[in-house]
Amino acid sequence: MEQPGLIVAPLTPFTADLEVDVPAMRRQIDYVVGDCRATMVVAAGVETQEYTYLGFEQRKALIRHTVECVAGRVPVMVGISHPSFRTAVELAHFAEGLGAAAVQLLAPLRPFAGPPTQADLIAYFEAIGRETRLPITLYLNPGPGADVSIPDTVALAKLPCVQLIKESSRDLARVSRLIVEVDRAGHARYFTTMQMLLATLELGGSGATMPPPGSEIAHHIIDAFVAKDFERAAELQLQFALFPSKWMHRGLAPTMKAAMNLIGVPAGEPYPPYAPLTRDEVQALAATL
Repeated sequence: MEQPGLIVAPLTPFTADLEVDVPAMRRQIDYVVGDCRATMVVAAGVETQEYTYLGFEQRKALIRHTVECVAGRVPVMVGISHPSFRTAVELAHFAEGLGAAAVQLLAPLRPFAGPPTQADLIAYFEAIGRETRLPITLYLNPGPGADVSIPDTVALAKLPCVQLIKESSRDLARVSRLIVEVDRAGHARYFTTMQMLLATLELGGSGATMPPPGSEIAHHIIDAFVAKDFERAAELQLQFALFPSKWMHRGLAPTMKAAMNLIGVPAGEPYPPYAPLTRDEVQALAATL
């Protein structure tokens, strides 16, 4: 079995004029690579990175800044999700030029409404897989993307171009079955969330993907698990029972940005018009952290 992986998606700090704050990004990535010991960093790949608010050239700039800040210390996976497979391919080629190790692609909704069929999803991923040499991470996140069934997930995992899966559900029945049918079956490496990390490791999954500072807790869980200190791993995993769930009514990005600001790694405020945590909420979060 491969060493458990910790794939980290840095939050996107913005300046007052809503450009990417590159010095703050560099400081955060130093934290992600050094303190959190990320095994891979995601550039503009998940909604907590707020890339969906950016124009196309801004999105490419965010990707470029992330790769430059990582500076080759760990592999970078670039988010290329887009309803148009042609735009996703363009971003994949951009990622190749920057030396990315992989791309991440959200299982898309159909732009003309209705859930995609298995044939739709396979055709979409095959169309992109034919155009890039980089391995694809299948990103499963119902809401912004499609709600992909277990059989359809297994079918996508069997595509040669799909080598990793990022699962966003916290459904133990789904996760355990897909660990068996995907990861343990050798089709793709299967990664879950911070709340599912220890269960994923115990069942034979590959690890988890998350933003900081949850990733700092996660690397201690992984270290304890690898050392077979399962009592310590369980104690650490319990930190995710309250954090970030107690503040999720504000959204994951605002909660994690507030947490980063509290631990002294500035991440700024949520992209407007979305509100940050209130003063009372920040105080309660500080007490928990």
